[in-house]
Amino acid sequence: MMTEQETNTLTGPELLKAYEDNWQTAMGAWFPGERVVLRGKDVFTELNDCSWMEYIVYAVTGKKNPKLAKIIEGLSLLSTSYPDPRLWNNRIAALAGTSRSTGALALSAGIAASEATIYGLKPIIGALDFLYRAVEKKSTGISIEAIVKEELKANRCISGYGRPLTNVDERIAPALRFLSTIEADDGDFLKLAFEIENYLKGSRYKYRMNIAAISAATAADLGVTVDEYYYTNTLAFIGGILPCHLDAKNKPEGTFYPLAVDRINSTATANRTWAN
Repeated sequence: MMTEQETNTLTGPELLKAYEDNWQTAMGAWFPGERVVLRGKDVFTELNDCSWMEYIVYAVTGKKNPKLAKIIEGLSLLSTSYPDPRLWNNRIAALAGTSRSTGALALSAGIAASEATIYGLKPIIGALDFLYRAVEKKSTGISIEAIVKEELKANRCISGYGRPLTNVDERIAPALRFLSTIEADDGDFLKLAFEIENYLKGSRYKYRMNIAAISAATAADLGVTVDEYYYTNTLAFIGGILPCHLDAKNKPEGTFYPLAVDRINSTATANRTWAN
């Protein structure tokens, strides 16, 4: 049996042969009739006092971090789990409900759609990546103005700033109130996020802070990596997805946002001949 380090030099069939009946992992395992281990800790005796989110955080990061778990739970509740079927990921779940698909499929599809470019997970992790890069540049003496302009030139947007429907983000105030209750509202990255906001307010740019900047800044203040932040937030939208699925499922089948044919402005040919 080869070690994982030895297999790193292999390619092709030799690589696959080395992994045949040989999966080496420090992540964990189930020992039937005995115990379950996650990252070296016994789930039944060492992790049994964790909340569900604390368990997820430990699974992703390998560290017990109750404060991060509390922040993820609180900000998910206040900022991402809105039970409105007009929202893109919730709409998919509602469509699943109106077509009588299952809750698991509805939830899976809604979560998959949450990994969007404009809304959802990508802007959230994009904001964290931007703040990490911004603080590094600022430490070398680069001004906030230069950092913002460079980001806009490279990406034509600033993750964590701007909102498609309105510049006013109603989630920020309650999020800050929540963060103050757990003493997570005074970190250096959060101050940096507001410093960027203050510059944008006095500039010609129309961008204003959105909740992603707040979420990302609090994660950065706890030293969370971009990957860790992504994985611990993948379930952030389910509190809005599930109610929309249930609501549509409990109404007559096929009645979610029906559209009369005569409302569709089509330029297609009325009669078409189908080839044999």
